[in-house]
Amino acid sequence: MPLYMITPGSCYRIQKVTGKTEIKQFLEKLGFVPGETVSVVCENFGNLIVNIKESRVAISREMALKIVV
Repeated sequence: MPLYMITPGSCYRIQKVTGKTEIKQFLEKLGFVPGETVSVVCENFGNLIVNIKESRVAISREMALKIVV
């Protein structure tokens, strides 16, 4: 299921990242790689704040739909 659909506070493992090569590379630089654990801190107007690799990152709904957990 896409990262956008998980409930805040739950931890999930990233299965894959979809999309164009540029988008995949951008998300990979932020730490969104298969096997990494991610959790949603909160949702604000469709955008997400997530914990990944001991950092908080804000991503758009469109980006969150490309990350499969």
